[in-house]
Amino acid sequence: MECEICGKTVPEDNPIRAKIEGSVMVVCKECSKLGTIQKAPSQPKFRQQPKGKKAKSAKQTNNYSRRDEPSEELIEDFELKIRKSRESKNWSREDLAKKINERLSVITRIETGKMTPDTKLTKKIEKALNIKLLEKINNVDLNQFVNTSTGERTLGSIMKIKRK
Repeated sequence: MECEICGKTVPEDNPIRAKIEGSVMVVCKECSKLGTIQKAPSQPKFRQQPKGKKAKSAKQTNNYSRRDEPSEELIEDFELKIRKSRESKNWSREDLAKKINERLSVITRIETGKMTPDTKLTKKIEKALNIKLLEKINNVDLNQFVNTSTGERTLGSIMKIKRK
């Protein structure tokens, strides 16, 4: 193991970890003087497993699947649609905030476009104003986005650039 600052050899059985300018690094004894030495976290001798629970193996990883991808997306001009719908019902921002149990500042930030509501809040707004803010996302065939000159797929050939 090598010191992350100077490259000298650091003993593997007892490496020195030091916090230097906000980063914790494995360093040699001389370089440890540049920051504060961090204590190694104590390892429990054994862990008691809760009854009825299966132990996770150390190498188990969470796999990402297509089911984890969102199936709905917030419409583009959501802030205008929310404001127009609220005004058509003759509600103030305070009224809407009370109806969906949110703060006035949240409603104000959403309507001015400074905040994008999460799915849960979007559904609350949809229900209160009786409007549709979420739209279904279609699966995209990435093979249609191939760079004609090189035949490769790049991020630039897939994304749409929105200019304000």
